[in-house]
Amino acid sequence: MNRHLSLVESDFEQLEKMVLPRFPFCYLTFKCQKQDLVFEVKDISYSGMQLGLKNGDITLKPQEEIQGSLHWQGKNCDILGTVKWQREKRVGVEFVFQNKHENEMTKFLDLNAVAPLMKPLHKMEHGIEVPSNLKYWLRADGPFEFFGWSHSNGEVSKFQIIIMENFIEWEDGKGLKSGRVMSKRDIDTPLLSEDEFVFKIDSHIDMDKLFLAQKLLDKIDQEKLPQEYLDFLEMKLRA
Repeated sequence: MNRHLSLVESDFEQLEKMVLPRFPFCYLTFKCQKQDLVFEVKDISYSGMQLGLKNGDITLKPQEEIQGSLHWQGKNCDILGTVKWQREKRVGVEFVFQNKHENEMTKFLDLNAVAPLMKPLHKMEHGIEVPSNLKYWLRADGPFEFFGWSHSNGEVSKFQIIIMENFIEWEDGKGLKSGRVMSKRDIDTPLLSEDEFVFKIDSHIDMDKLFLAQKLLDKIDQEKLPQEYLDFLEMKLRA
């Protein structure tokens, strides 16, 4: 159920909306010192993060300083930031780095360390509905996700790679494109939990994003994706 909702083009930018499946559990969390609340980290990059709260009230206000600690896979990272916006159960935070914090964040989100932790959701039984044409789905909480789609005959139709704010897509008959994640919001339907993404599409393929995608796939082993499929992905990314 990968859906392109709309495409908006102007002289300045091209924005594309896309709906992708959402895994309902998030193990990347942020504990806020001031409110003593634990948030889910909905999105994160080296510059900031978007937090979500299922229970409790958010009293954080824009321009307010925020401190706390990220927790994920047995690792912790202390954070200092500024609240940029707050809407209902979501908060946008921009990081304020000192040397120590910047080094800790670099290690915490290091691609070489995170990529091997991606879970093959297509092999796991969680009682969640998955679109029938989604053949492969790898995910690490928050910043890294891979979607591999197929035609009805089993051939590859497209794949998408999200690495923090970076986006890469290859589609059969259309080729590669790259972009940046501009926003993401939850959509709950009777059958699926989904996210609606808004991507800013690059006017030309961003080679740095391609390099990140290649680096990510280099860390994926055959227990998660078949070698012939990995070879196919590498070929398309290098085309």
